[in-house]
Amino acid sequence: MPTHNTEFSLRKIAVAAFGPSLLFGIGEGAIYPIIALTARELGASVALSGLIVALIGIGSLLNNIPAALFIARFGERLAMVGASLLSLIGLLLCLLAPHALVLALGVLLIGMSNSVFLLARQTYLTEVVPIGMRARALSTLGGVTRIGLFVGPFLGAGVMHFTGLSGGYLVALAAVAAAGALAFTIPDFEHKPAAQAPGDKPAGPKPNLRNIARRHARTYLTLGLGCVCVMAIRSCRQVVIPLWAAHIGVDATTTAVVYGLMGAIDMLLFYPAGKVMDKKGRLWVALPSMIIMGSMLLIMPFTTSLSAFIVVSMILGFGNGIGSGLIMTIGADASPSEGRRQFLGLWRLLSDIGGSTGPLMLSGITALVSLGAGVAMVGGLGFAAAWVFWRWLPRPQQH
Repeated sequence: MPTHNTEFSLRKIAVAAFGPSLLFGIGEGAIYPIIALTARELGASVALSGLIVALIGIGSLLNNIPAALFIARFGERLAMVGASLLSLIGLLLCLLAPHALVLALGVLLIGMSNSVFLLARQTYLTEVVPIGMRARALSTLGGVTRIGLFVGPFLGAGVMHFTGLSGGYLVALAAVAAAGALAFTIPDFEHKPAAQAPGDKPAGPKPNLRNIARRHARTYLTLGLGCVCVMAIRSCRQVVIPLWAAHIGVDATTTAVVYGLMGAIDMLLFYPAGKVMDKKGRLWVALPSMIIMGSMLLIMPFTTSLSAFIVVSMILGFGNGIGSGLIMTIGADASPSEGRRQFLGLWRLLSDIGGSTGPLMLSGITALVSLGAGVAMVGGLGFAAAWVFWRWLPRPQQH
């Protein structure tokens, strides 16, 4: 992997590195708002509709390890093409579903393909980008995915104005097909193992999930724990905003505007955040991001007016935005050159576990105590993550 950036430019690899993820993000963004509505039209209960929406995350969680093995065997290009085909099948099932269970299967397939795309692009950028620009590259990857998720609903809404709910799926089909076609034209990165000197001992066993997990257990149990906390607080943030807005009597339209503004702040910060990580070190972003998010969630239960709610939400979006690409960058830094795909597959598994358990923790505490207590407990995860990173994250001179 390159270790310096004298002649490297992200612009030269922008289409190959970020194009498929942007298009795939647009596809996912186009269907997120309509999955539950489709389920309701097919006769699903509110609870079942919520479960069907959650299958995107569950599919990604279940497929992280198979995705790592598939990418290690066939390479990033074929993996992304295969993921596009899988997603297209899932979208067609959603579009033509005669029953909620068929819709559920389609959504699960889309979630499974999502894990392949994310892992393939993270692996590619970790391999080809010099370490001095790695955080900018991975923050940009996270940023373009968020842009896709932001733009997708608007494109879907435009088509749905003429076609109904099917328009969102049609936009997604076009975007995912374009992502697969673009991925097909991108050459794979050729990973060349270091040459062996005549007196060297034979190489060790070929990396597999078991020996990678054993060899890097300390990393997974320390920085990996921080990763789980970060993803839990991020996933809860998406639930907390509408729930607390409803709790203090904010109408749905205003809530949507606040949520959109928070997303816009989020998207504007990904490249500056990456640059700070590259120039100053990962800790300069990890600590502020987690402390800001944790603090705002601790303050949220004390907001009773619209103005206070907006201010806290915007600062929360700022805290999340400066952390764009943080988890991918920490994982890339910790990954070995041999067995990188397997390592990152396990890293993404931890990430998805955090993203899945966070809302469960919030709902459990809310049911047992109150919504305010649940939000405050989630805020505590931000400080837990900050402590983990302060204790275990390597300082710049250790890279």
